[in-house]
Amino acid sequence: MEDNNLYLSLLLLFVSIVTLSLFVLFYKHRSAFAAPNLPPGATGYPVIGESLEFLSTGWKGHPEKFIFDRMIRYSSQLFKTSILGEPAVIFCGATCNKFLFSNENKLVAAWWPNSVNKVFPTTLLSNSKQESKKMRKLLPQFLKPEALQRYVGIMDTIARNHFASLWDNKTELTVYPLAKRYTFLLACRLFMSIEDVNHVAKFENPFHLLASGIISVPIDLPGTPFNKAIKAANAIRKELLKIIRQRKVDLAEGKASPTQDILSHMLLTCDEKGQFMNELDIADKILGLLIGGHDTASAAITFIVKYLAELPHIYDRVYQEQMEIAKLKSPGELLNWDDVNRMQYSWNVACEVMRIAPPLQGGFREAINDFIFDGFSIPKGWKLYWSANSTHKSPEYFPEPEKFDPTRFEGQGPAPYTFVPFGGGPRMCPGKEYARLEILVFMHNLVKRFKWQKLIPDEKIIVDPLPIPAKNLPIRLHPHKP
Repeated sequence: MEDNNLYLSLLLLFVSIVTLSLFVLFYKHRSAFAAPNLPPGATGYPVIGESLEFLSTGWKGHPEKFIFDRMIRYSSQLFKTSILGEPAVIFCGATCNKFLFSNENKLVAAWWPNSVNKVFPTTLLSNSKQESKKMRKLLPQFLKPEALQRYVGIMDTIARNHFASLWDNKTELTVYPLAKRYTFLLACRLFMSIEDVNHVAKFENPFHLLASGIISVPIDLPGTPFNKAIKAANAIRKELLKIIRQRKVDLAEGKASPTQDILSHMLLTCDEKGQFMNELDIADKILGLLIGGHDTASAAITFIVKYLAELPHIYDRVYQEQMEIAKLKSPGELLNWDDVNRMQYSWNVACEVMRIAPPLQGGFREAINDFIFDGFSIPKGWKLYWSANSTHKSPEYFPEPEKFDPTRFEGQGPAPYTFVPFGGGPRMCPGKEYARLEILVFMHNLVKRFKWQKLIPDEKIIVDPLPIPAKNLPIRLHPHKP
């Protein structure tokens, strides 16, 4: 009898604790949205909010559906929701983009999910916002057009070697893994002067685990993508620390140049207090650069290959433009800055690909003050999300948005704040010009060698968080006759 009473008491205690916890969660969820005059919208379930709907539309290949369904439902260019455990407002359209991009560090500031801070431990000593500001001070002299001019020949050499070893003499292959290898090789060479393919290969597997797990559900249990990302980051960091220490020695002995790459620059640059970055800090900065300089470009390149396979008339014009450039070159002569600037139509094609399948789906900000926008109150601390698809796929800004039409980018091109694959304002991607070069050099080397066809005509697209073909885009190659 006493055992039964004890069991019943424990059961009642358990039920009471669960009920109280659910009540607290529900109360916190409700109270977070109790501010007056908020934008219209729904908040979903406690804790998870509308995160599943937000993510699942991407998994099904239509991330814009979450946005457009709610724009129609609430007749508004902004609406409230709850995603990634945070109260949020989704900003839609060019006016919203302009507002967010123009008020950086005035009303809004960059925000990253906590998972990013956990993967990059040096950010915990400051925070990801401060680290991002540091990087933006360091990068301009390496990623501005004048500095990038000297990289074109190096990029072309890497592209030629890439195609010679991994594409030539192949009948069928899968594009996305090869696009990732190409962009990763470039990043390793240009950021750290690593040219040995075998050395780069040491990074590749852990790097892909990191890239796929960094913006995942932050559950640090064995086997979860997040846990794999943390382990992968630690493995890459160890390898980077070896490279950093060797570079210090090489710089001291005059075997390396102070201006040869971003790594040398980081080692030799001090802040306003005269302090140099420590080795772990530099390792995390390089790690972040490798992710930024690799993931989005490889997705863009994969979709360029997809659309050139599907649209022969577009391929023909790209081929014609690239062959006109090739004919001006003597045998073995590398591409240069002027050649890349002649690739106008090819870049318009790349831009139209990034409009239809933006590698960067959007970005988060955080309200650093209370403010009013479009008549609605936005409380301090709320997360704000801008969506590339809200303009890229809207007929208001791009007539017949589902149609592939590179001429949209001729002349003045799209209206300001409507085409935003690289973000905008002070936080516009600093690697925009670098991405243009690596994409165009790839296109030149690809179309010069091959036509191709998709092996899965109706291959599904998933967005998680980057858009990728579900089977990584297998194709059959048709080499041009000499």
